[in-house]
Amino acid sequence: MADQQQFFLKWNDFQSNMVSSFRHLRDEKSFTDVTLACEGQTCKAHKMVLSACSPYFKSLLEENPSKHPIIILKDVAYSHLQAILEFMYAGEVNTR
Repeated sequence: MADQQQFFLKWNDFQSNMVSSFRHLRDEKSFTDVTLACEGQTCKAHKMVLSACSPYFKSLLEENPSKHPIIILKDVAYSHLQAILEFMYAGEVNTR
């Protein structure tokens, strides 16, 4: 039996690259697959990001497997929604 070589690959800037890529995808609205709505305004996002960052969104999206759902958030200020999304996509946010 021939020896099989094993290789280890490491992407040194993986985390910073992913954060940058997610932010770019969000800014360009590329591949968005969910719309969040509150106060008569909407934000487009990615189900994968919402699910990875929030058990609430993960459960909601698993229970409602629509292709592009629209989630209406009652009693949520639009500025708060924007801050939450910034935190989810960038891992940090400035807020008052």
